[in-house]
Amino acid sequence: MLTGDFYRFQEKLTAEEREHVARIRRFFEAEVRPIANEYWSRAEFPMQLIPGLADLGVLGSFVPEVRQFENSAVYRGWVALEMGRVDAGVATFVGVQSGLAMGAIDIGGSPEQRAEWLPRLGTAEVLGAFGLTEPYSGSDSARGLRTTARREGDGWVLNGAKRWIGNATFADVVVVMARDEADDQVKAFLVTSDSPGFTATKIEDKVALRSVQNADIVLDGVQVPESRRLQNIRSFRDVATVLRLTRCEVAWQAVGIAVGAYEAALAYAKERTQFGKPIASHQLVQDLLVKSLGNITASIALCMRASELQDAGEQHDQHSALAKAYATARMREAVGWCREILGGNGIVLDKGVARFFADAEAIYSYEGTREMNTLIVGRSITGSAAFV
Repeated sequence: MLTGDFYRFQEKLTAEEREHVARIRRFFEAEVRPIANEYWSRAEFPMQLIPGLADLGVLGSFVPEVRQFENSAVYRGWVALEMGRVDAGVATFVGVQSGLAMGAIDIGGSPEQRAEWLPRLGTAEVLGAFGLTEPYSGSDSARGLRTTARREGDGWVLNGAKRWIGNATFADVVVVMARDEADDQVKAFLVTSDSPGFTATKIEDKVALRSVQNADIVLDGVQVPESRRLQNIRSFRDVATVLRLTRCEVAWQAVGIAVGAYEAALAYAKERTQFGKPIASHQLVQDLLVKSLGNITASIALCMRASELQDAGEQHDQHSALAKAYATARMREAVGWCREILGGNGIVLDKGVARFFADAEAIYSYEGTREMNTLIVGRSITGSAAFV
């Protein structure tokens, strides 16, 4: 049982789900944790882990044709938590490959497209990415998307640019969102990285999620056949369906980051001696630990219910938006308190908190900022949109 699972929420998983979570935890402790700081520091992704991740069944675990066993959204949330508590970079790779790339094809693809792409993405024979965000369009993607798609004969021609696209430096295929010049609606295209006119350039000098290979993408007259247009994504509303599902798992990942920082801070507090006794016995340190644990516990409860609604087919945009906004805000507080417990040691990698502290900033912003998710919830509860 997790140190941070104070109310034993994980007991709500089935026995089979708990067994798989334990298997994933063992892999991350044995294979990921020992190298996480090294690859984060070098801003490189540990590609050698990908076959093991595929064997664990964490890629496409929601897809009937791919999953190793029938499972719940609550289980998939716990998997995101377990990955986040060890390395947010690897968790983000899985989120992009599985939740975004595979999720887009699962929701938007025709039967033929699903059969062609999902099994190969699930085994990591093919690596994927998801291209929505642009240099001048992030929060306003629904209205401000500038990448265009023009129908030309039996195919399409794409022009534009994307930014912050995770996995894009090594992806074989990128799900690219572009605005159809004919009807002004957002559509999705499967663009292979060897397409003429497609370039992906790594974004350097990040201070968060350094192991994640984010890229700037340029699409210069890229030709895509109609067979690689996702047939069931016809507007941004369809794209939002994908984001709704992945947004909730990002909330779970945020909880995992908070748990990872909390576990490291708690262990440090028990070992670090000041004024003749372990700092864990100091009142102010206990206050920081308890506040962090409270944030974690409340966030797990909220994420659990959001995932239960997903399992029941009753989750809406506002539910995942609240989960993401709340869990990431509480994560940000918790990792700050945990860094405070370590004092100066909180900013060096080998003491266990610094990487979580830095990575939290990226998780706080991606998959919808706190402000945008707040406005989604605000629209739901008031009936009035306040986006502009």
